[in-house]
Amino acid sequence: MDEQHEEKLRLGVIGSGWIADEMIHGAVSTGCFTVTAVYSRTLQRAQEFAEKHREPQQPVPRCFTDLEEMAVSPDVDAVYIASPNVCHVPQTRLFLQNGKHVLCEKPLAARGQDVIELYRLAEEKGRIYMEAIMMMSLPWLEELRWAVGKIGPVSLAKFDYCQYSSKYDGFLAGKNPNIFNPAMETGALMDLGIYTVYPAVWLFGEPQGITASANFLPGGADGSTAALLQYPDKLVVLTCSKTGQGECGSEIVGEKGTLRIPSVSTLTDMTLCLRGEEKTVLSGKAEKYRLMGYEAEQFARFIRQGPDKTYKQHRKTACQAALLLQQIRRTAGIRFACDGEEQ
Repeated sequence: MDEQHEEKLRLGVIGSGWIADEMIHGAVSTGCFTVTAVYSRTLQRAQEFAEKHREPQQPVPRCFTDLEEMAVSPDVDAVYIASPNVCHVPQTRLFLQNGKHVLCEKPLAARGQDVIELYRLAEEKGRIYMEAIMMMSLPWLEELRWAVGKIGPVSLAKFDYCQYSSKYDGFLAGKNPNIFNPAMETGALMDLGIYTVYPAVWLFGEPQGITASANFLPGGADGSTAALLQYPDKLVVLTCSKTGQGECGSEIVGEKGTLRIPSVSTLTDMTLCLRGEEKTVLSGKAEKYRLMGYEAEQFARFIRQGPDKTYKQHRKTACQAALLLQQIRRTAGIRFACDGEEQ
């Protein structure tokens, strides 16, 4: 990821939290991008964030507090959107309409139809639209598919992401952080559960049936959610929680063995356990910024080379995942304002 390009893509960043810090670190480390603009709701915060990410021999990124002004800026080729979930759809639409490529944090939208329509808009404008979800950009992703072939036929898969939220203590103390606020279109399923949905649809496609239930916190956000996906020959169990720390990880069980996946979001430390054979470790570890750098590098390749077979697979999986998330929400009773009378 250290290949240097003669002309770097000019990246604008929307959001100033820790995830944006990691993405900037990762994107700049690829040599594909230089950060030329940042947006925050206050000028002071934008200026502090811009100065923090000043690159050597480069001017301080331009600071914006007006998204429409940023969207028409000639200093921006592409944007990375790391704002609250509820902002993803209107912000993506604005920048696509103004000819910018968009890398948007997960989830792309609460409603699957919005994701489909935004991909159509991106195609009309000749621009790249991509979800920033690590799994799809990892160089060891195909190791997952290969390993599933080795253990098959698969009868059961369990994808889990339970992580005690750093904001939960504050929530218990009476605060109302965005991550536990349904008005922000979030909660355990939309924040962590999406990482369990992606491998399910990428490996096995759309299920024939869904059963789901959620545990709701005061205020209406789901603190934990579980879903059972039914396929003709297998069951897939999805579990996620922001109120407790899981330790068992995920696994896919086949007739010939089991694939253990400690981290379903990064696929690190995957271990193939075939009956009667020594265990084989298929992937190692990597720092967060490097994992996000793979996303940025792939985003840059799509921009430079156009929508290839891999991009089309990204688009298909993103749309399937968004539609499945919406179905799980409907079944579990997780509602957002954008649903209207749909659920």
